[in-house]
Amino acid sequence: MQTDTRLPLRAYLPAVVFLSVFGWGSALLAVLAFPPTVWARWLLFFGGTLGLVGLALPAAWFLNLRFPSEPPAGPAVILRQAIWVGVYGALLAWLQQARLVSLWSGVGLAGGLIAIEYLIRMRERARWTPPAAAEPAPLTGSEPPAPGKPTDAAHG
Repeated sequence: MQTDTRLPLRAYLPAVVFLSVFGWGSALLAVLAFPPTVWARWLLFFGGTLGLVGLALPAAWFLNLRFPSEPPAGPAVILRQAIWVGVYGALLAWLQQARLVSLWSGVGLAGGLIAIEYLIRMRERARWTPPAAAEPAPLTGSEPPAPGKPTDAAHG
């Protein structure tokens, strides 16, 4: 019988709330409170990335719950997949500054990030070993004597 090692969504909620509030709050601060300088732009990228990671964490948890894999996706895998979403959003925002984003560049960038995640998961699958089965405890006192070995009752 296989035990379920996945964490419930409740375990991710503090991270989701912190990342969403801090990320979107700093992005809003960069837009409303600062003049459009380089540092405000970096704050916008940083805040937007954190905000997208906070939004993507429950989605990544749900998708890994709905489509299980071997080995099961742990918290590090779910967080990494949510970070990919944040990186994708930040890259799209950065490319949009120079008007370089089109449908096909966005699809190609998403395909590249999905391919990287697939290769990482394939490497994890290749290195995974199943947990060792528990060895039975040796019997003491009630085990039968080995064949050809005299018993204590015969000598006594």
